[in-house]
Amino acid sequence: MKKTWWKEGVVYQIYPRSFNDTTGNGIGDIYGIIEKLDYIKSLGVDIIWLCPVYDSPNDDNGYDISDYRAISEDFGGSEAFGKLLEGMHKRGLKLVMDLVLNHSSDEHAWFKESRKSKDNPYRDYYFWKPSKNGNPPNNWVSFFSGSAWKKDNITDEYFLHLFTKKQPDLNWENPKVRKEIHDIVEYWCKKGVDGFRMDVISLISKNLDFPDSPYPDDYGKTIKNYYANGSKIHQYLNELNREVLSKYDIMTVGEGPGIDLDNGLNYVNEDRNELNMIFHFDHMFIDNGLGGKYDPIDLSLPKFKKVFGDWDEKLKDKGWGSIFLGNHDFSRMVSRFGNDSTFHTESAKLLAMLLLTLRGTVYIYQGDEIGMSNVAYPSIEDYNDVETLGSWNEALARGEDMTEFLKLVHKQSRDNARTPIQWNSTKNAGFSIGNPWLKVNKKYQTINVEAQEQDENSILNFYRRMIAFRKANPVMVYGDYECINKADKNLYIYKRWNDHESYIILLNFSNDMQSINNSELNLSKTELKVSNYDNTNSIEALQPWEAQLRKYN
Repeated sequence: MKKTWWKEGVVYQIYPRSFNDTTGNGIGDIYGIIEKLDYIKSLGVDIIWLCPVYDSPNDDNGYDISDYRAISEDFGGSEAFGKLLEGMHKRGLKLVMDLVLNHSSDEHAWFKESRKSKDNPYRDYYFWKPSKNGNPPNNWVSFFSGSAWKKDNITDEYFLHLFTKKQPDLNWENPKVRKEIHDIVEYWCKKGVDGFRMDVISLISKNLDFPDSPYPDDYGKTIKNYYANGSKIHQYLNELNREVLSKYDIMTVGEGPGIDLDNGLNYVNEDRNELNMIFHFDHMFIDNGLGGKYDPIDLSLPKFKKVFGDWDEKLKDKGWGSIFLGNHDFSRMVSRFGNDSTFHTESAKLLAMLLLTLRGTVYIYQGDEIGMSNVAYPSIEDYNDVETLGSWNEALARGEDMTEFLKLVHKQSRDNARTPIQWNSTKNAGFSIGNPWLKVNKKYQTINVEAQEQDENSILNFYRRMIAFRKANPVMVYGDYECINKADKNLYIYKRWNDHESYIILLNFSNDMQSINNSELNLSKTELKVSNYDNTNSIEALQPWEAQLRKYN
């Protein structure tokens, strides 16, 4: 297996508007990140993935870019960005930028030109179609609810937007568009950035027939078969790699809605020269019903284990995986996969152990290192997320019980992950002296960085310990993996090993004591290396949400 820095690195994801505000305007900024670089470095991470900080009207919080080469003055502008890059490199930290290449903002110069007339030179930078019998060109639905087409009165045609109406999809069929994109990527490489996280990159090749989807009630199938994995996707990625990416020592990770086990390796196979890694969502959509995240089903541990096992098997020879349980698009991981009430600390530590003992590059989302949990705002008025508000309006139109739907919002909204970082117990959790753009989670007085810095048994210090353990034991990065209790509904037990050493990880994903089949596992021949309980060394049973990392003698 080829060894590289991006396989061994641990990534810390920053959602800048919620990280640290130095101006008092309620929005986090780049100087706020610079102020916390020593804290980030102290975690033991190597790489920062920075969510978009480009010029943007912020219809989707920066994922609608109006100028790909300009850093928004809201975040501190290009001067702040230069200082951030310098401060990170001085500390041995690498910077991965978030690039949104499937769509731009409708306020981008290209789109402003494109909409002017049917013969404008920029017209085919986007997808324009006439109406079909007085209706949109097809039945495609946006990721954020409603039709994926918007009629523009200037030319009386529709443009495609798989996301909000202010995020028109770019036409990668047009070689000029691809050249523009190559130039943008080259621009940031020359600035010295160390890689790119590419937003919804699996969607850039479109089905040019634009057929109706026969799956109106199964959105996942529509994404996989009609929006993602288009016929030219690999041609485009290979060209981008050849023209730009391959010329720099950078890492690339593509966000991949619609990518699955059947096609995942095609994106990351080291012989194909496309991307280093992808984010698939098999485990992140595991509790979604046919109607998506607002049609939830119970989470199944056997299914969860199968996802990690299947992907490890698929990628182990020629590819590389991304290991994550949370980011800016999902609920807080301790609320979703753990127990954020009775066993908050224990389950947050267990999930940290899981993340940091699997094969693949590990991604930690800001605030997860202190066990930040979901927020339950009392009113929909408190929410900001465009996806949440779209789903709310659809439910309202269907005549649903909105008191019940608000409970779903509490559980599923992307704003759960976007509340400001809880730095201390002072006003606004130390995030801002102003009025935060999104209300702070009320738990900040008990869950915050300052309190956990002073507690050697805190979640924060457990993350530091686990990251250090992973760094000191490359078997956790490159070693083989095998789950040894696939059907168990409460315990997740797996081995990691190489030619020199062997480990077993035992995780109890339940609120009850669980007995262990010791004779089968040979635990009497192991030594406990790390646990999330103080009073532990039992090889007979695991306490609720107990996690043990053991080494075979």
